[in-house]
Amino acid sequence: MKRKWLSVLLVGAMTLSLAACSGSSDSKKEDKKGSEEGGHKLSIMAWDPAFNIPAIQAAADDYKENVDSEFELEILEQAASEDIETAITTAGSAGDYSNLPDIVLFQDHYIHRYVADYPDAWTPLGDIDINWDDFAAEKIDYSTIDGEHYGVPVDNGTVVCAYRTDLLEQAGYTIDDLTGCTWDKFMEVGKAVKEKTGKALLCMNSDGNDLPYIMLQAEGVSQFKDGKPYITENETLVTIVEKLVEMAKEGILLMPNSWSDYTDKAIQGDQVAGIMNGNWILPTIEKVEANSGKWEITTMPTLEGGEGYASNGGSSLYITSNCGNVDLAKDFLAYTFGGSTTTYDNALRDGGVISTYAPAGETEVYNEGVEFFNNQPIYADIVEMGTHVQKVEQSDFHYAARDYVGSAIVKIINGTDTMDALKEAEDQLNFDMGN
Repeated sequence: MKRKWLSVLLVGAMTLSLAACSGSSDSKKEDKKGSEEGGHKLSIMAWDPAFNIPAIQAAADDYKENVDSEFELEILEQAASEDIETAITTAGSAGDYSNLPDIVLFQDHYIHRYVADYPDAWTPLGDIDINWDDFAAEKIDYSTIDGEHYGVPVDNGTVVCAYRTDLLEQAGYTIDDLTGCTWDKFMEVGKAVKEKTGKALLCMNSDGNDLPYIMLQAEGVSQFKDGKPYITENETLVTIVEKLVEMAKEGILLMPNSWSDYTDKAIQGDQVAGIMNGNWILPTIEKVEANSGKWEITTMPTLEGGEGYASNGGSSLYITSNCGNVDLAKDFLAYTFGGSTTTYDNALRDGGVISTYAPAGETEVYNEGVEFFNNQPIYADIVEMGTHVQKVEQSDFHYAARDYVGSAIVKIINGTDTMDALKEAEDQLNFDMGN
């Protein structure tokens, strides 16, 4: 998902607005969103009423029923994830965290930067009662900063390759031919699918950049090395870019003009026979009810062959420094998202949220066949796949790197020399990073 940092002017304006609305220090205390020590109530700021909010409600219901019958959770629904980032930025700029809730849902790729910029906004988890080994190592890596855990995972961003098996069959192939294959084999299949069905086997919005990152991660390689951009000297990245450009020119890769065109036209408009992205893309696929039973999922191709694994997107829950009842917040997170299969079963049923907690993948709910995906137990499969995702070097400038590499790919398709376009991307990223 493409994101841009808020401008200084916007932050400044919101800071003034916050100060104007807060009034005196007494009114701040009265309006305080944080909990009080010894109480039974917590507040959480989250977004998406169709996805992560039902998951959080499932956790609240689980905790109330099985731990604390007096427990109350106030969910402060936001319109988008940016609203939570704005709240942290505004509070940090003002040096006043009293308007923050006890807990916030925060995107994984952003947390390193926000802990660096606003270290006083967060409460380290310290001795929270969670067995971190039960979670996918790559997922936990995002929220572990300088050896300290800060977040408890909610959803699983493991990448899936979803294919229309009926269209593969028309071209003389099965999903097994695409499981553990090389990218060259994928391109061979893609050409046949395009010829027989007229549909692309892959898609990526032209102003987006999901594919280069996840293809790189499946190789165990990052866009950064020792804290600096790793682009022009990154042979793996250069090869991946060349493959993507070739696929686009061959019609194997469809590149819609925007995110909405990607979801509404390419995917739901039946323009593609394959989709590769974080598993959160599955509900978009499922909206085309006429295709029920025709899709199946598998792992990613790799350059040399063998099953590839990557992750794209996802979020975790973080306790803010405004939490007045840290013990309750830690216990709530530890009991629910830290280890309750009841929470995870109901989060899956109610919001379609797939866990990165390995034991969740063993429950009956996770192992049920999903009719839309030809009765494949996709949820258990995704949890298992997530355990294989390799950790790669992350950076505060993760999204900037993806933007620049994505733009370079478009320029190369339009005729710019590959290394010239990638050098420009690297130079821009170095400038942003102050190198």
